[in-house]
Amino acid sequence: MHIRGSTLTVLPLAVVALLAVGFLALPNLRVPNAERPHPTLIVLGAAQYAGRPSPAFQRRLNHALALYRGGGVTQIVVTGGRRPGDPFSEGEVGQAYLGQHGVPREALLAEARSRTTIENLRFARTMLPPHTPFTLVTDEAHAPRAQALARALGLEANVSASPLSRGVSRSYLLREKVALVAYALIGIRL
Repeated sequence: MHIRGSTLTVLPLAVVALLAVGFLALPNLRVPNAERPHPTLIVLGAAQYAGRPSPAFQRRLNHALALYRGGGVTQIVVTGGRRPGDPFSEGEVGQAYLGQHGVPREALLAEARSRTTIENLRFARTMLPPHTPFTLVTDEAHAPRAQALARALGLEANVSASPLSRGVSRSYLLREKVALVAYALIGIRL
């Protein structure tokens, strides 16, 4: 019994050590922005407050808007569900925001059921014709994990990331790095 208890104590320490080594090995992992976006964009959701995009979500939406105005983009899918009791979904708020800024209604789709990045990708994919390549629009910190999930799902996607704001939370940056390292060490579980 003593050996079994020691093994259980060492195992969590080994996992923490592997995560730390992986984290240190990937200190500034970045996904390069696509030189040219695909005709379809998928904007990954972020928070919305009472029908208005959060600052992080607004940066993603503004980046998608700039890509659309740059030409070649014909379809934008905005993703993100709603919290319990919330009358607004991120997808619907993002769709309305882009519409108010000149993107025609026929170019916009709202995916309004997802709660996680993997759900963003899965549900948005069902709204598009099979095998449609797309460009993920998210922020720089989220881009590596989002692209890894898209690849794990077998989707043809590149990334165009909006820059992070100066006041971005360190806990958000740490969470994204730790999640990506965990994916690399234990594999992505879909």
